[in-house]
Amino acid sequence: MKLQDIQLQTPYLELDAEFYDLTEPEPLDEPYLISFNEDAGKLINLDSQTKDNPDFIAMLNGTFSPKGARNFAMCYAGHQFGNYNPWLGDGRASNLGKLGSWNLQVKGSGETLYSRMADGRAAVRSSIREYLMSEAMHHLGIPTTRALGIIGSKTKIMRTKTENAAIVMRMSTSWVRFGTFEYFHYRKEHVKLKALAEYVIAESFPHLKDDEDRFYKMFCEVVERTANMIASWQGIGFNHGVMNTDNMSIEGLTIDYGPFAMLDDFRYGYICNHTDSIGRYSYGQQPNISYWNLTKLSEALPSLISKERMQKKLDDYGTFIYPDAYVEVMRKKLGLSLSLDGDGELVEALVVALHDAYVDNTLFFRTLSHYYGNREALYDIAMDPVVVDNWLKLYDVRLKKETRSQEERQNAMLRTNPKYVLKNYMIQIAIEKAEKDDYSMVDTLLNIARNPYEELPEFESFAGDTPEEYKNIGLSCSS
Repeated sequence: MKLQDIQLQTPYLELDAEFYDLTEPEPLDEPYLISFNEDAGKLINLDSQTKDNPDFIAMLNGTFSPKGARNFAMCYAGHQFGNYNPWLGDGRASNLGKLGSWNLQVKGSGETLYSRMADGRAAVRSSIREYLMSEAMHHLGIPTTRALGIIGSKTKIMRTKTENAAIVMRMSTSWVRFGTFEYFHYRKEHVKLKALAEYVIAESFPHLKDDEDRFYKMFCEVVERTANMIASWQGIGFNHGVMNTDNMSIEGLTIDYGPFAMLDDFRYGYICNHTDSIGRYSYGQQPNISYWNLTKLSEALPSLISKERMQKKLDDYGTFIYPDAYVEVMRKKLGLSLSLDGDGELVEALVVALHDAYVDNTLFFRTLSHYYGNREALYDIAMDPVVVDNWLKLYDVRLKKETRSQEERQNAMLRTNPKYVLKNYMIQIAIEKAEKDDYSMVDTLLNIARNPYEELPEFESFAGDTPEEYKNIGLSCSS
């Protein structure tokens, strides 16, 4: 499909006008292409020549509008670091419309009604981080929004320093958040809240459309999808950093990549957001915060669903929905094909061992994928090999209960435990090169992100331990 043939739909604009604000994009000065993501392009049938079409840059920059496009920002509220903010919304994003199942959005396109005195712009560095990480998460099998492309410019913006502005085009099957429901609940606009729920069911849970109990079943699916997403985060070592309710997707997608990190050395209490002084959104707190956020969503839905039914589902979340999802993720990482009593205790012992051993999270699991009884390779990557040795004794006992062969186990683990994840120091290299107008590293990391489980000899240096000076650093919200 050519850009000129795109025909967008805007079903969200059929809701009441309070749901959104129509916007006008503010084009950047002298825009240029940084990267085009062919994988994402295929999702909306864009051909590989799109990157050479000047209208692609123009579409991101707001000077070319596909047929049917109408720019709008979405309204929502949210609990931010535990405190309710009644007036949020897309402060620097503009939605263009929907193509098939994908909602297209440009981030960094200028001020909106919800910008709250901000400039509505995005820096090159934050745009590169989101562009690369959303694709990396997808190829790791974690539910996420996608990114189609990114443009830079000569427009100057002020953050911690003067920087060039950029725009990234994001794609999602839904942009509705927990905070969207909170907005209408706390305003006591229950008719609009019901209309929102019906829209969400039609867009994200169409199999429930004609079900008399659709609202409760929608809530149950949100709970279960959230559990699976958080379990995947914990398994891969991803720290989101800003798990406010306005950053929680009703579809259970990873959205809004602000401060984030893949663990370097495994630190259960690692905080990637240096403004998070108490560690509310630390890596280890993510399961608890997801429960808290789901509770806030339930508090916004009593006009549709009984509180008692929702509380029972939330109780199940903490009792077995999330714990079972997490243990199942870890079974796969450990190459365990059978579900046996005691697996949870084995996983708990591993978490403690990883924390005490001072070992690179990704490197540990990739090395373990080759394990056949010889422990030297695992000793070599840990600061405290005795801790690793003690856990491996438990692991050896558990492996004896498996029925598949060692080769089958190792092959399964190599398809589950990536050799490559995009660590912050790697993305920082790409950012520093980009600040010198060299975007080659962006494409290099995009290629690595697409092939996390492969052996890529030319990128072997990115598969090792993170250099000591770059380990587990914190980032700001503008990063």
